[in-house]
Amino acid sequence: MSHKIGWVGTGRMGYPMASRLAKAGYDVNVWNRTKAKADPLSEYGASVVTNLDELYDVDVLFTMVSTGKDLNDVYFGSKGVLSNSAKKPKILIDCSSVGSDESEAIRSKLSDMGIEYLACPVSGNGKAVKAGVLSIVASGPKGTFDTVKPYLEIIAPKGVSYVGEGELARFCKIAHNVMLGVVIQNLAEITVLAEKAGVPRHAFLNFMNNSVMGSIFTKYKSNAFVNLDWTTTFTAPLLLKDLDLGLTSAKELGVSMPVTAATRQAVQQHAGRVQKLSEDNLAKDFGMLIESVADGAGMTLVSEDVVVPTGLEVKE
Repeated sequence: MSHKIGWVGTGRMGYPMASRLAKAGYDVNVWNRTKAKADPLSEYGASVVTNLDELYDVDVLFTMVSTGKDLNDVYFGSKGVLSNSAKKPKILIDCSSVGSDESEAIRSKLSDMGIEYLACPVSGNGKAVKAGVLSIVASGPKGTFDTVKPYLEIIAPKGVSYVGEGELARFCKIAHNVMLGVVIQNLAEITVLAEKAGVPRHAFLNFMNNSVMGSIFTKYKSNAFVNLDWTTTFTAPLLLKDLDLGLTSAKELGVSMPVTAATRQAVQQHAGRVQKLSEDNLAKDFGMLIESVADGAGMTLVSEDVVVPTGLEVKE
């Protein structure tokens, strides 16, 4: 593997993902809108560039950005990666969460330019990346996937899944985040139910996590539920967006999703409630849903001040 790698986006997810490639010794060249956020990657051997169009000569370019508009700007903007006509990356890999329609339009443009494109959304947060439990779902040309799979496995040693051509990975990500919403809402409901009956949250969640119903997700969310730590990993407005995408796809494909519809309503009520308390609440972690469930049950939660392992602790 001797490709020159480009990386765009060093936010909560992009930074630890790029660092895994750099620490593995690959030739990684990084750009971020705020350069200072990318500069520390140079400690791991990455080259941090000042201008986006300096990445024109990489072989494989990864992107981890916020929106489809950002992705379009990175690729096709006046100072984007493809604005330099001297040379263009052979393969573009997008790990962002963007809509399938946006991704399909980008794929079509890139195809006309002779550039291969993979959609590679991820499952996990920044801590999951560092702990090595991130997973990736990929779609696009199979030969392209086979070429870059070793890089994907460095970023996501937990698992890399190829699901087919086109935008199928985008649909997998939508389905994934629909389940994320359903699970977090139900976990909040049953935790409040147990507490109202007299069971401490940490004790109930310890039981759940050790049962067949426990998962990586329920385990790493338990500390937040127990100690009311709403440090942001994902927000309620973003969850609403993904639930809406899921329900829209369900309507188009003729799939009944009543549990998703009910979850969407609960998350909307939560967003309205916490926004009324403070606009800043919408930027807090979506685990805060448990406070809205408790409020509906006539309860006010307090931190139990109990250390709960998340399963994402990184051993240096």
